[in-house]
Amino acid sequence: MLKGLLLGVLIAIVLMGCFIYFYFSTGRAPIATTDPPMPFEMKLAHMAIDARVEKQQIPPSPVAAEEKAYLSGAEVYKEHCAVCHGLPDQPKTFIAQGMFPPPPQLFHGTGVSDDPATETYWKVENGIRLTGMPGFKGRLTETQIWQVSVLLANSDKVPDSVKAALVAKASSAADAAPAPTPTMSGSAPKTKP
Repeated sequence: MLKGLLLGVLIAIVLMGCFIYFYFSTGRAPIATTDPPMPFEMKLAHMAIDARVEKQQIPPSPVAAEEKAYLSGAEVYKEHCAVCHGLPDQPKTFIAQGMFPPPPQLFHGTGVSDDPATETYWKVENGIRLTGMPGFKGRLTETQIWQVSVLLANSDKVPDSVKAALVAKASSAADAAPAPTPTMSGSAPKTKP
């Protein structure tokens, strides 16, 4: 009887593996950004992230939750994060509208203000596979990662000066000059000096 039970379990495991292979290899798995999520996809992804962050035991932020740090974090956020995660009182960008899973809009609703800064730090530093969220380790300094993480952990209570800094455009010559209009060939017209 024990041999029969073990054989049944082994056959069930092999059949499940064959079914999963068939599901993916025949194009039945939803992979387009407009497809609905796979069964248990979101639950498993959140479970994996939560377990990994807890396992890493990230120390508390060395950056204080104060206006100066928020303003520094706002500059990092505008340059590297806003295109996907949005800005206060601004609509979702076309890039964010076309992503799956949809990136959380961090200044609309709770965003990640209900997450500790350490969790956001881990996500910013390491990125999250299969979501479009890149890792910034080696691209941003540790201080910059902490500044943006502290900003986001407190995004529901930042002062108006920080919200204004987030939506203010950086003034530069590029902002003042009109963009070249592409020609039919797809290249920009040549301008005379």
